[in-house]
Order: sequence, then structure tokens, then C-alpha cells
Amino acid sequence: MRAAVQKVALEHRRRYGYRRVTAELRRQGMAVNHKRVARILREDPLLALRQKPWVATTESGHSLPVYVNLARRREWSGPDQLWVADITYIRLRQEFVDLAVGVDAFSRRAVGWALDRTLQTRLTLQALEMAVAERQPAPGVVHHSDQGAQYAAAEYGARLVQYQMTASMSRPGNPFDNVQGESFIKTLKQEEIDGRKYPDLEDLRSHVREFIEEYYNCRRLHSALGYRSPAEFEAAGRTRLPRTESAAVVKLSFQGMGRSINPISERPGPAVSARGPAGPAPPAHRTDESPADYSSASCSPAELASASSAGLDADLKE
Repeated sequence: MRAAVQKVALEHRRRYGYRRVTAELRRQGMAVNHKRVARILREDPLLALRQKPWVATTESGHSLPVYVNLARRREWSGPDQLWVADITYIRLRQEFVDLAVGVDAFSRRAVGWALDRTLQTRLTLQALEMAVAERQPAPGVVHHSDQGAQYAAAEYGARLVQYQMTASMSRPGNPFDNVQGESFIKTLKQEEIDGRKYPDLEDLRSHVREFIEEYYNCRRLHSALGYRSPAEFEAAGRTRLPRTESAAVVKLSFQGMGRSINPISERPGPAVSARGPAGPAPPAHRTDESPADYSSASCSPAELASASSAGLDADLKE
């Protein structure tokens, strides 16, 4: 058992914590308890490395128009319905560089990314172009981001119109609206960037490419996907995870959850379905969008519309 635990931990370069090591061993047919795995990892020591504190980098103090938030009001039933985009910085020996990424909210797959020495709009456009070239999505994809100037720029909006995508933006200072992008960046920083020293941009680019395209998308087990990799999850054609397979989901519910919201008018209306292409892009406007009945559910995109106070109690008991 100890040899098997050590093999999995070292194969994944100490990126896996005891939960993922346990899941991988069970996939291999071994009957193992997670407490024993944690004890072995602690004794050897092979516990996963963790990251430094998070730093905010979004430039949202601009006068550019922003878009209504569509990501938190719909249930996503398949890939290429909602793409979540975000930006982060990475420190090299002698400079800072920036990374733009796009993540499929349903399968958690990184669909596009770009590295550059600038925060100009061309950085985010490169990531978008890669995602479109790789995925060839049908018209109607909802493109969700924060209110950063790079995503609010007229050039970026025009490119979304060209690809027949619907723009969507988070509320200021609310990371829950952009949770898939934030989660991916956290994983990238914890499991690849932190603890390493990259001499230059090209060395970093090769490591990021290897992590995203060869490891994260194809091999890394994701707890929200029932401990499957994004590629495996998409290949299986899953549209909903059984309750026993998905990770524990904490659901938050507030007064007024029973009412459905029309994403354009902000008034109560019929529920919106994510099956099929999205409608035309909503009019751009600046809004804080913090209704009293705000709700958030993490990890399982297929359960976004099912949050309730009763579910919270049941999940906490589990």
C-alpha cells in the first residue's frame, strides 16, 4: 500500500492531495481508506504543496460598458455552452508576465490560453482565438469574464460578435460568479507555478503548455467531475453526475430563491434554459447586479438551479 501511494504521489509531482490519491488508487481497484493514505503521505513526507496568498489584479475601474451577468442564472447541460475567462500574473526571475485563460464551465477543461509580457487586449484575444480554433463551437456560447478592461474593450466585444458569442460579466468584487476560472488559476498556481523558478518566458510557456494540455485536461482527476479528468468526462458524454459520484457541494440559499429572473429585464419571468444556442447579446450597461435573492452553488454545474436551504442542511450533515 505504501509503495502504491508513493507511486501515485510522485507520478503527479506532489500535486495530488490525499483525496485524489485515494480516488486514483480506487480507480486502480484497490480498497483503501483515505485516512490511511493521508497518514502515509504525512509520514513520507509527500503531502501536496500549497500556494501563497492570492493577489487581486483585475482592472475594473474603467468607463467602458459592461454586460449583464448570465452565468449565474442558467443550468449548463453540456460543454461549449459557457466559457469562463480570467487573467493572472506569473513572476519570473527578472520580470512579471501575464496569463489569460478560458475554461469550459461544464467540463472544467482549459479551452484556450495565452502568455505575454503585456496586459493589453491582444493577450485575451490570443486566448480566445486558441479556444475557438481548438473547439470550433456552435453559435450561442456564453462568454463570461470579470469586468476587466481587457474584456470590456470594443475590439474584444467585436470579436465575440464575430464568433456569435453572448458576452456576460461578473459583479464587481464577487469571485463566485467566475468560480471555474478562479479555481483553474488556483490549481495552476498550486500545482505548477509555486515553488518553481522559470528563467525566461519561453521556459514558462513550455511548462504551462505541458501542464494544461498534457496533464490538467487529460490526466488530472477533478473532484467536481466525480474524480475524472476533463477529457474523460467529455468523452463519456455525461450530462449529469449521480449524487454519489460528485464531490460534496455546499449550496447557499437566500430569500426569494423560488423566483426566476429574466436576464435582460431583471424582472421575474419564465425560467431560462441552457439547452440550445443562447439568444442575442444583451445590451451593454454598467450594473452592480446584487439582488437580494442572490444564490451561489459551487463544484457541480448541473446542480446550479437546485440550491435550497434544505439541501444545505442535508449536505452539511453528509
